[in-house]
Amino acid sequence: MKKFLKVLVITIFTQFITFSVLAGSDGALEISKKNENRDIEVKDCFETVNRGIFAFNQGLDKIFFKPVAKGYRYLPKPIRSGTSNALSNLSNIVTIPNNILQGQMKDAAVNVLRFSINSTLGIAGIFDVASYYGLNKLDKEDYGQTLGTWGVKEGCYFVLPVLGPTTIRDSLGSIVNFSGGDAWYNVTIANNTRHFENSDYYYSRLTAGIDFRAKNLEAFDSLEENSLDLYASVRSLYLQDRKRKIENLDETTETLNDDDWEEIESQ
Repeated sequence: MKKFLKVLVITIFTQFITFSVLAGSDGALEISKKNENRDIEVKDCFETVNRGIFAFNQGLDKIFFKPVAKGYRYLPKPIRSGTSNALSNLSNIVTIPNNILQGQMKDAAVNVLRFSINSTLGIAGIFDVASYYGLNKLDKEDYGQTLGTWGVKEGCYFVLPVLGPTTIRDSLGSIVNFSGGDAWYNVTIANNTRHFENSDYYYSRLTAGIDFRAKNLEAFDSLEENSLDLYASVRSLYLQDRKRKIENLDETTETLNDDDWEEIESQ
């Protein structure tokens, strides 16, 4: 129970960094209005409470998470790129089983090869060697997306303290990670192996959140400046992004930017 509580705290921390910075470009308002019909069927069951929690989360972001992300950006580019590559490689541990559960066998095979090559030749994924062999990085998959492809509806949209935006379906998907669905959690937390420490899992989750937040500093600032109702914009963008991922659509919501640092800084 003690370990589970520790993991829950770390997950809350990192998920806040990830989901509280749902961001758009200068065209964020246009995107939100153009797609507002997409999330109309997802009920915001507790909007009054949600708005209060959202404001609280935004305050935490401004006084703590955003400054940390800014500091992270001062690290040399090779360090940031290597860290991002390693974290992306690690995410395949969850993506691969979800590829299989969704019937994406080709993607599963590509991700297995990417993980194998980058974990060895790429030195624990620090270098994306697989891309040089034509095995380009694919979209991440999670258990919430898998439930969506199986026809499970979103349920109510709600905002959790620190955790941020989610739905009932996505919350259930997250719980699967602690029930054997995340191999990285299994080898670091659930099973006390000699090769990994509990802290390895915590550090990886924290770093993933910080890395993501740092990539979206300007995007979220732009969204905040251009939105008449930031809460509604974030809600719309979150639901649009989840729909896009579940349906594997090619269209862009310009949110949740998780590209390589080289791609971001060359734009």
